[in-house]
Amino acid sequence: MCDGLSNQYGLTLCTDGFTVQDVVRLINILIIRYDLDCKLHFNNGKPRIYISAKSMEQLRELVRPYIIPFSSYKLKKGKRP
Repeated sequence: MCDGLSNQYGLTLCTDGFTVQDVVRLINILIIRYDLDCKLHFNNGKPRIYISAKSMEQLRELVRPYIIPFSSYKLKKGKRP
């Protein structure tokens, strides 16, 4: 829950320790099963999952029951600095 970044444009999941194939597989699940707008991004050659701002409300509803309070600030609405 702590390995991600958020801003006004969406949420980035830092999946740097996974292979590109595994990250693509997870993106496909997020798109097909949960209808989230996800893309594959790279940071220093490592794959990351980007979830667009237009999918954030849907993501919030999906993960709200499971997220620990410490990490909940990453899913708040509105602009982030």
